[in-house]
Amino acid sequence: MSINETMTQLRSAQKSSRGAAAYSRFVNRPLGRPLAATAAVLGMTPSQVTAVSAVATFAGIAAIALLPSSLLASVLITGLLVLGYALDSADGQLARLTGSFSLSGEWLDHVFDAAKAVSIHLAVLVAWTRIPGLDPLLLVVPGAFAVVASVFFFGMIAVDLLRRLHRQQHPEIPVEERRGGTSLAYSLLVIPGDYGLLCILFLLLWVPALFVPIYALLAAANALLLLAAASRWHRALRALDDAA
Repeated sequence: MSINETMTQLRSAQKSSRGAAAYSRFVNRPLGRPLAATAAVLGMTPSQVTAVSAVATFAGIAAIALLPSSLLASVLITGLLVLGYALDSADGQLARLTGSFSLSGEWLDHVFDAAKAVSIHLAVLVAWTRIPGLDPLLLVVPGAFAVVASVFFFGMIAVDLLRRLHRQQHPEIPVEERRGGTSLAYSLLVIPGDYGLLCILFLLLWVPALFVPIYALLAAANALLLLAAASRWHRALRALDDAA
């Protein structure tokens, strides 16, 4: 099939938008669609697309830590991170299109996501050590953001795994589907937790007077979102315990 024909088929191979933040829903998935179509035409596997995504993403993360601050570096970093994230969407779309889902591919994708969730903030910490006159206490912010991102990712994966395990052990007990709005308002409300927004923020990396406070606010917003999500996940699992 041609790329256009594959794109048409991909429109029916999209996952639910329930719970998706605005950038992921309205920008990243559409960006990933032509990449998935191209990968399908080239005969690539989802795991190969995941590997290309990892190369782009970790090249961008390395650039955050290693390149001197400049407009050109910020544009390069943002471009690599946005491309990596779009490819991260493309591998799932390709798997659904071709019916080539695999446990090994799912594992590889999750390991990559876990690594980038932490390493991107550690790279920011390294970059901040080069900012003249920056209060050393502010270096706590990217370190704390790394902890929040890691716990958020693990909590999301763990609650999904435990729900599946409960469904296998107690098939007679219905498991409530993951909640999360599909409205535009909900997508905008949870956008601080959207990795895509973080990618775009790196356009300001070369202007510390803007990047540092906005990044700090984003870290605080993610901490609040984590508390809300953790409370919801714990209540849902307690309900399953009680039902069992």
